Amino acid sequence: MRFNEFLKLIPKIKNIELPAESSHFKMVPPTRKAFAKYSEAQLKKAKRAGVLTLFYPNDINETYFVLMLRKTYKGVHSAQVSFPGGKLEPDDENIEETALRETFEEVGVPISDIEVIRPLSQVYIPPSNFCVQPFVGILDKPPVFKKEESEVEQIIEVKLSDLMNDDSLTKTTIKTSYSIGIEVPAFVLNEFIVWGATAMMLSEVKDVLTKLT
Repeated sequence: MRFNEFLKLIPKIKNIELPAESSHFKMVPPTRKAFAKYSEAQLKKAKRAGVLTLFYPNDINETYFVLMLRKTYKGVHSAQVSFPGGKLEPDDENIEETALRETFEEVGVPISDIEVIRPLSQVYIPPSNFCVQPFVGILDKPPVFKKEESEVEQIIEVKLSDLMNDDSLTKTTIKTSYSIGIEVPAFVLNEFIVWGATAMMLSEVKDVLTKLT
């Protein structure tokens, strides 16, 4: 999709009713669905995080968004593909500021360059007890990325049309915190396997844009 065409969708993106669980469930393995109907009590106890789905033009005006491969570390989300983002810190005024701050820290995009369009549906991640709030943001020019060396293994620039292509959908077998060798739905983007919460959020992005195009 050309970026000027994507920009024409922004007013509709701002106002469309989000599909939420109907999109998320497409990327949820059967064993995870038991966790999907989380309670208000669970949400109140959950840690909070904000992430950003950041769209931008490349140098020939095609629409891209950015993901990143996290470093390998001792933790639930080690070596996974994710959006830029992270946990709410005490100095953050709100979760949107968290997403913007973390995007700057992790991939080097200045906060002042980003226009936040709207929030998407939040996703609760039982293994890490995080409630993640994604946002849609745009840049009006190709970004100059700079990765945070201690946290980011690789910055992944994804062509939007690749996400929209159903050939990007697959299934993969992974070891999770709640099962060993479970088959999960996933996206294949730039030869990376994207599953879990990030895939759930991408599924909502895809469904929203499918409705509008």
